[in-house]
Amino acid sequence: MKEHILSIVWLTPLVGMFILLLLPKENKQLIRIVANLAAFAGFLVSLPLVFWFDNSIADYQFVERVSWIPALGVEYYLGIDGISLLLIMLTTVVGFLSILSSWTAIEERVKEYYAFFLFLQAGMLGVFMALDLFLFYVFWEIMLVPMYFIIGIWGHARRLYAAIKFFLYTLAGSVLMLLAMLALYFKHAEQFGVYTFAIEDLMRTQVPLDMQIWLFWGFFIAFAIKVPMFPLHTWLPDAHTEAPTAGSVILAGVLLKMGLYGLVRFSIPLLPEAASDATTVQIIAVLSIIAIVYGALVSLMQKNWKKLIAYSSVSHLGFCTLGIIALNPNGIAGGILQGLNHGLSTPLLFLVIGIVYEQRHALEIADYGGLANRMPIYTTIFLISILASMGMPGLNGFIGEFTILRGAFERDVTWAAFAVLGIVLGAAYLLWLFQRTMLGPMTNPKNEILRDLNLREICVMAPLVLWCFWIGLYPKQHFAVLEKPVARIVERVDPEYYSRNGIPNPLTDGVRVASLVQD
Repeated sequence: MKEHILSIVWLTPLVGMFILLLLPKENKQLIRIVANLAAFAGFLVSLPLVFWFDNSIADYQFVERVSWIPALGVEYYLGIDGISLLLIMLTTVVGFLSILSSWTAIEERVKEYYAFFLFLQAGMLGVFMALDLFLFYVFWEIMLVPMYFIIGIWGHARRLYAAIKFFLYTLAGSVLMLLAMLALYFKHAEQFGVYTFAIEDLMRTQVPLDMQIWLFWGFFIAFAIKVPMFPLHTWLPDAHTEAPTAGSVILAGVLLKMGLYGLVRFSIPLLPEAASDATTVQIIAVLSIIAIVYGALVSLMQKNWKKLIAYSSVSHLGFCTLGIIALNPNGIAGGILQGLNHGLSTPLLFLVIGIVYEQRHALEIADYGGLANRMPIYTTIFLISILASMGMPGLNGFIGEFTILRGAFERDVTWAAFAVLGIVLGAAYLLWLFQRTMLGPMTNPKNEILRDLNLREICVMAPLVLWCFWIGLYPKQHFAVLEKPVARIVERVDPEYYSRNGIPNPLTDGVRVASLVQD
């Protein structure tokens, strides 16, 4: 089983989807049970990865490599490192909770809805496992289709517009990425006489700097759209606002992380000279800072719950890209960890919003107020999610933001100064949202119908809350998992970094790099 664990993990939701398709569409209860069991099974089969993963190994683990299309040099090539491990576990947890949260929310075309969700789950997992660029591209495109239908069929009033916008933006980026992949593919064949899409083989390809820069931006734009980075972010507020609750949860929790993953897995390691070019770094840093401040300011102006959280994602993910482009251990580790943090706290916020929307079918902030008087458990979880998002010490957001600021400060003090402004603005719009919806008297009589959380809803949110506290109170294990893959990235872009700064190199010295958490 260990030799094929990755295949088992990504195929489990796909098997669940095929079982689902055999069920009669009239039996909605059976469909819900089977879909939830399939999603839970997907989580269970991913758990051994946590216990079998060895932090002391720098290379990819659980590797599966079989020739797939020999004529093109395409392989079924899977493997994971610490970055992949965290994102796979995030996917199986958030995917299961998204499906569980849909139990009473979806009444039309129930069979198709759950089938698309399980198909999406398989595609997302494949993205984080693929070590062959062609295979990665296949998974990348596969997950686009079910998300389009989830938004377009089960979304709100402007769902078709949002779905098409999401599809076209992502497809445009994918085309640029494909062209960059092919250029690298042919350049490698020109030098070595072998056609391959394997990432580790392509890293040996010698590419002139001017060509590297063109290829880097081809990859980068595709991943920047998915993050999404300013100014390629405009599809996100529409997609979040119009998607059903579970669609917003999986979009914020996992799909946006694919952009960050692409940056650290492909753009930077494959094209290190272009990634470390001063102009490239400056452009990405400026765009990240604009996203941090702009996203926060626009969030302050929002009157719709979902749009506020959507724009807050632009701001929070700007922190992630700023940390990554600092190209030092703290910045990259902080950027990745903050991506994971966003994948916990933001889905939690969308789940909270979904609870009241399902009962009231209203998303305007002005329609609410004083909900703490009627929904104390709900208010408590909402407060935890707010504090996690704004980076309160003891919760996950603080650890990620602190590490990013440390990496940004090391690279450029100005970056850190602007990032701090984003933190202050973030606290402002999040606390203002909480005050307007939860505190004060309940003035709207329509809210009298609202009930507090039931057991199923508490069970949906509890794992995310616990993970937020886990990272916030004891982040050491997460940093340990990230240590060696982060060191590999730093070595690619700056081979002299560790020796120049007098820091032990985790790849050669067998000890952990100095970071936020020490043994």
